[in-house]
Amino acid sequence: MSNKADVSVRNSISDEEWEVRVNLAAAYRAVALYGWDDLIFTHISARVPGPEHHFLINPYGMMFEEITAGSLVKVDMDGNPVTKSAFPVNPAGFTIHSAVHEVREDAGCVIHLHTPDGTAVSTYEGRLLPLNQTAQLILGDLAYHDYEGVALDHDERPRIQNDLGTKNLMLLHNHGTLAVGRTAAEAFTRMYYLERACTMQVRTLMQGGEQHPTEKPVIESNAELGRSEGFTKLANQLVWPAVLRKLDRVNPGFRQ
Repeated sequence: MSNKADVSVRNSISDEEWEVRVNLAAAYRAVALYGWDDLIFTHISARVPGPEHHFLINPYGMMFEEITAGSLVKVDMDGNPVTKSAFPVNPAGFTIHSAVHEVREDAGCVIHLHTPDGTAVSTYEGRLLPLNQTAQLILGDLAYHDYEGVALDHDERPRIQNDLGTKNLMLLHNHGTLAVGRTAAEAFTRMYYLERACTMQVRTLMQGGEQHPTEKPVIESNAELGRSEGFTKLANQLVWPAVLRKLDRVNPGFRQ
């Protein structure tokens, strides 16, 4: 998409929506930067401010490292585009993200990935284990959803909604990972913890032998900490500004 088209988008929307677009575009590029992308597949969405329940998602066909604020596609809860785009929307992406946005008013941003380690743990019968501090911080906020095939059937949405409930992280069995946040900062930070925990588990289990245990009260205390407001403040006030600075150094242009 040309800069001229991006300027046209900028001039036709509110400052609040533009800020959401900038942060969502940054989330796409940050996912690419950390190697979590999957060609043009997987998706990140963000709710558009206002009563319409519109949300933004990637133009299907663009790499995550290419996404800009102006290139994002706005859709309604039926999947209809609200703004013009040369690209379609991934139908499986719409199913998953609309399911969350439909029932979670706090879902400002939703990230779904197919990383090797995240998918490996989603396929592991033992699920995510409390092997380390990183995993323990998110276990209290982690849900699971059984695999039903490529998410093209909208009838799956109530089951996604029920399985997620009020939690902010999910392992979609045999499929991948999902994170929810009030902001892109919160969703990204939660996904960072989940992806790191999955990688740590894969590497730990590759060693074989017994794992060093953690006392149950410590695991419970860490899980409570991970669900606290302190975690969200960390994401919004410290982690995300640092991520934006890094993107400005290595992959600027997402604000266009």
